[in-house]
Amino acid sequence: MLKPAMPFIIYIHGFNSSPASHKARYLAAYLKARGWTDNYLAPAIDYQPQRAIESLVKMIEKRQDEFNISLIGSSLGGYYATFLTEKLGINSVLINPAVAPYRMLANSLGMHENYHTGERYQITRAEVHQLQALETGDLVFPERYQVFLQTGDETLDYKEAAQKYALCRQKIEHGGSHGYDNFDTVVPEILAFSGIKNTS
Repeated sequence: MLKPAMPFIIYIHGFNSSPASHKARYLAAYLKARGWTDNYLAPAIDYQPQRAIESLVKMIEKRQDEFNISLIGSSLGGYYATFLTEKLGINSVLINPAVAPYRMLANSLGMHENYHTGERYQITRAEVHQLQALETGDLVFPERYQVFLQTGDETLDYKEAAQKYALCRQKIEHGGSHGYDNFDTVVPEILAFSGIKNTS
């Protein structure tokens, strides 16, 4: 009898963020302390949605034969993770996910500077259209998601995500913020869904 594939986690950060974000760094340190360093990746995601998805698909396909891959997506990363789950049938944990980020991006055209890296880049209508092309509609694999929402999200309306992922496992906490307050308290649950258990 074949052993089940080992889990592997890819963390997808949000808009204008990076692998230096709090959640990405916390997960890296948490997994390192428990011997799972080689089973975690938090890549820098390109600001252009098409290039971001292409690079993520390559990362997944490179490891799919060896590992059981799960995604953790925050904000815009949750939108990307949803597209990839529907396309590839892999598991995703979503943290305050964006449901229609192209609407916000359409109001944010022009130059931006990454919070962590200082990289400057320009958002145009092309990026808005690329984001819209990734919209998934009704979920084909609702059982493959676990969704964490906080009602105090000051950037996104949590009710949109609650409705979009109504058939999925959801944990809705009162208060909080877009960055997801007290993230450390839900990490064991996130990792268990991703196949890494007994880490608390």
